[in-house]
Amino acid sequence: MKKYKILSYLIVCFLLTGCSEDFLNRLPEDEISPEQYWKTDNDLKLFLNQFYTTFPVHNGWNGGVFEFDNNSDNLVPVNVNNRLVGNNNVAPSSDGSWNFGNIRSVNYYLENSHTAKGPEDIINHYNGEAYFFRAYFYFRLLKRYGGVPYIDKTLNTDSPELLTPRMPRNELATKIVEDLDRALNLLMPRSSAENFRVHRGVALAFKSEVCLYEGTWEKYHEGSPFGAETNESIKFLTLAADAAETMINEGNYQLYNDGSDDTYRLLFNKYDYNDVSEVIFWKKYSIEDGVIHRVSHYLPHTGAGTGLSKSLVESYLSSDGLPISVSPLYSEANENSLETVVSNRDPRLQQTICTPGDLITERAALDNIYFDFPAFRENGETVSTTGYQIYKGGATDEDERVESTTGSIIYRYAEVLLNFAEAKAELGTITQADLDKSVNVLRDRVGMPALTTLPVSDPNKLFPGVSDIINEIRRERRVELALEGKRFDDLMRWRAHDLIIGKRLVGFKIQGSDLEEEFADLIGNSILVNDQGYIDPYMNVIPSGYGFNKDRDYLSPIPTEQIVLSEGTLEQNPGW
Repeated sequence: MKKYKILSYLIVCFLLTGCSEDFLNRLPEDEISPEQYWKTDNDLKLFLNQFYTTFPVHNGWNGGVFEFDNNSDNLVPVNVNNRLVGNNNVAPSSDGSWNFGNIRSVNYYLENSHTAKGPEDIINHYNGEAYFFRAYFYFRLLKRYGGVPYIDKTLNTDSPELLTPRMPRNELATKIVEDLDRALNLLMPRSSAENFRVHRGVALAFKSEVCLYEGTWEKYHEGSPFGAETNESIKFLTLAADAAETMINEGNYQLYNDGSDDTYRLLFNKYDYNDVSEVIFWKKYSIEDGVIHRVSHYLPHTGAGTGLSKSLVESYLSSDGLPISVSPLYSEANENSLETVVSNRDPRLQQTICTPGDLITERAALDNIYFDFPAFRENGETVSTTGYQIYKGGATDEDERVESTTGSIIYRYAEVLLNFAEAKAELGTITQADLDKSVNVLRDRVGMPALTTLPVSDPNKLFPGVSDIINEIRRERRVELALEGKRFDDLMRWRAHDLIIGKRLVGFKIQGSDLEEEFADLIGNSILVNDQGYIDPYMNVIPSGYGFNKDRDYLSPIPTEQIVLSEGTLEQNPGW
């Protein structure tokens, strides 16, 4: 029985195919045998290509990256998110995310890449890519499950490492950082690396992300069931700040700015980013190559089956740099229309949501189409759920609606600036000079007043348990990176369940607005409205709000079949 348990565990966890010992000792068909094929540096490149499909980019048939915040308090999708609701009450028997296949492939590469011959700097670069990807895959597991078994070599059917217990999360994070440091020592800079391949800048940006995530997780989860065995938050926050500051000081990246009033929005709908210094890494699409997506089918032409939340919209400062709760430029009257909602506000708000008069379809043979009303009369995948319809990331060219080829940004310099500011603030060492070379560079691009180390306190701040400066840096992160898929990770690492539990996301205040008469027949029917007149899509679905379980839902459960097959070496996550 034990023999079969080990074999099953091997198959499930490390994706070795087959059922006989002879077959299992053969190299997988999708791997290149070093004895037969790994003779040149190009062979290494071809092997590594398989990992590039794992980055989050625009998908083929949906709204792509700009709908990735559907799992957070930024967007309100048609279907409520199960994790936020707390509906996942039972650990599944299997889960495709508990997958070490790519890690095994990287380990296989690192054990055999020495057989290839070629220019030393090229081979070193490809080895750097491998270390980057091993860190990348382990970080995905860390975020989802916490500590996991750490395997850095290929295994056989009798390898004792098959029953490796979970490594403590801080130790696993250290292993990830060590791989990134190896990558940084081997990778070429962007100026020397081949287009569309991981380079030194990508690894530095990723290191700042990893270390900020782990540092804040360990800081805010200390004493909870999800805290690290040893709190090393200061170590990781220092590493995050150092990695980000290295990128800043090297001066190889600058924010995009075309000098227009629409420069922020225009960053996100370009077809080619090779000459855009802010974009560290991106994916190119091409009709000729058959690589397309349909982001522009949904954005900004339809509601895309989602919409910005009132919470996100309210995060944008007034144009005087003050929160709307204290700014004399904002009052309840601003909620009377979409035009007045964005009036005298951070320009990024108007460049993120559709407002009357925005160009949404540019046509050569017919008149252009401009935004008038939210897509309340659409259905399913095209309906606007909140009235705050997405403008950011949508191309307006009519031809783009069928076969979209706008590029997909994977890493951009703006996030590095935010990582630096947050890490320094969390360490308690942030200075005005630090803000001026990070957050204030972002604000200057859109003409917003600078942030100081002693900001005006927002009486409605989302995080009353931390300092005003940390609140404002978190606000800046939310606004600058809105809809780019970062918010869920932020909520998890900040232990921000108070923003989730018992909350119900709402949208535009339609009653009393200039849209009320136009959609009077829908209000109370397909447009649900709460007592205050705000669109309330989940009124009937979760009347008591989200049921996120703070003692369980911060991490996903390890599949139960893996617990059984581990013969007691794997412990389940808290609450499952």
